Amino acid sequence: MDLILHVLEHAFEDTLPLVPFLLVTYLVLEVLEHAAGEHVNAAVRRAGAAGPVVGALLGIVPQCGFSAMGATLYAGRVITLGTLVAVFLSTSDEMLPLLVAERMEAGALVQILLVKAAVAAVTGVAIDLGLRALSHNARAHAALRRIARGEREDHDLIDEMADAGAGADHIHRLCEHDHCGCDDDAEGHGHAHGRHDNDSESAGCCSHGHAHDHHGGMLGSIVKSALSHTIQVTVFIYLVTFVLVLLLETVGEDALATFLSANEGLAVFASALVGLVPNCAASVVITQLFLEGVLGFGPLMAGTLVSAGVGFLVLFRSNHNARENAIILALLYVLGVAWGFVFMALG
Repeated sequence: MDLILHVLEHAFEDTLPLVPFLLVTYLVLEVLEHAAGEHVNAAVRRAGAAGPVVGALLGIVPQCGFSAMGATLYAGRVITLGTLVAVFLSTSDEMLPLLVAERMEAGALVQILLVKAAVAAVTGVAIDLGLRALSHNARAHAALRRIARGEREDHDLIDEMADAGAGADHIHRLCEHDHCGCDDDAEGHGHAHGRHDNDSESAGCCSHGHAHDHHGGMLGSIVKSALSHTIQVTVFIYLVTFVLVLLLETVGEDALATFLSANEGLAVFASALVGLVPNCAASVVITQLFLEGVLGFGPLMAGTLVSAGVGFLVLFRSNHNARENAIILALLYVLGVAWGFVFMALG
């Protein structure tokens, strides 16, 4: 009993000083997300072939909110698979607030974020180039087979930009539904009457998205969201710290360090698996273990590269091809593990 009380007190003392830094960080991030959300969305849609690079750079800071947006854009085929993967890989989820709260050196923090962005951009571009080459070869082989059979080509290939344009309206509806929880009927009513009926919550929300924010609700929304994030993450940090302190008190720090150094490869697989959990707890656990010296840089990257948070949930909700979603999830896990071993080899 004395041990449990000691561990509870130790975990509390370690967690409490982080709360003010977490709150300030989340307030800043919420302000940025509200101020730049639409511009970020538009930039990704206009990026074209450079989508993976733009998505990788813009996905560094806005936590899992940007991964959710990327998932809805992909469901409407507004962005490519490479861009979606780049967004997911670069998304920091709760890693950034934790690193800031622990007052990590600015140079090291920027380096981690830039490494994630570089990995995301390179991977996303490679995926798009590979898929484009496969598509080109498949079309060429199909055309040769038709020519061999003496058939004519009676239709042109579908213009990809037309597809993207057609998907834009669909993706707008998905985004509105995710933010407002309204159905298609409410949305239609909102678009028709939203400008004249601000008393209807669903109409105003679905027609103007954040219209209520401009009438005094934005500040309250920012503070509420920041407080919610701070409380959730603080609880997760406390639980992780409690388990870690208990482990160190019972097993011993030397024994734990010896085990992890001898099984770092296993830590990469496990960290990437934890990172796939669609909840902020995943990135909190991975980052906290890294900050405590339990995980190395390789496992950190393996886990946080795939920690897209609620982006996974939005993907499965918005994109109705379950098989495709499962393949994307498996691809992200393989990529996270592969890059984790790359960084582990680089030391």
